[in-house]
Amino acid sequence: MGAPRRAPEPPPQAREVFGSRLTLAAEYADLLATTGIEHGLIGPREAERLWDRHLVNCAVLGELLDQGSSVIDLGSGAGLPGIVLAIARPDLWVDLVEPLLRRTTWLERTTADLGLPNVRVHRGRAEELAGVLSAPVVTARAVASLDKLVGWSVPLLEEGGRLLALKGEAAERELEEAAPMLRRRRVETSRLHVLAEGTPAGPVRVVEVVRPVGAPASRSGAPRSGARRSGRRRQTR
Repeated sequence: MGAPRRAPEPPPQAREVFGSRLTLAAEYADLLATTGIEHGLIGPREAERLWDRHLVNCAVLGELLDQGSSVIDLGSGAGLPGIVLAIARPDLWVDLVEPLLRRTTWLERTTADLGLPNVRVHRGRAEELAGVLSAPVVTARAVASLDKLVGWSVPLLEEGGRLLALKGEAAERELEEAAPMLRRRRVETSRLHVLAEGTPAGPVRVVEVVRPVGAPASRSGAPRSGARRSGRRRQTR
């Protein structure tokens, strides 16, 4: 039998993005290239391009996050971008939301293996966690159309909070087409960020939608008792 498959060596851009956390990022890349493929979380062909297409691509999103922020990652799947952000930015607190049991099982095992105390895993759909989780930032990558993401995110966002959705080449058009929906929701601020242009991992397109102040957090307009706020104490590995 041959040696277990591993991820490629990290490229120079990964060293810039992850800094002193590069070794931990490489451990995660190896998990994606082995058990991640075995569990069907990423395709076998993705192993050779894990760094540029997935890890660095997600890590640059951290440029848009304030120090010490709490982040809810919707449809986290293989932990992209949630686990990547938690590795690159140990000051962040990240809640991974994923409805499928096999994926949440893998996420729980992976975060334990990596020793990430700033990550929690939740099995469920976004609409089921409204009033249970809240944060100033919600992220999503390749989960759904923008209109659905906005509907799922608003109940999880604090007033003035931001949805940051990683999108593909059609990001600008999708944002333009969503304009009528955003007006109906009284959204005044939305924009497209283009990050890491001119690099192997770029361009990274991020659609930002800001929850309007005064918009109800949930159908009832208030979080349920026991709702978690963002004031957790920071721990680092």
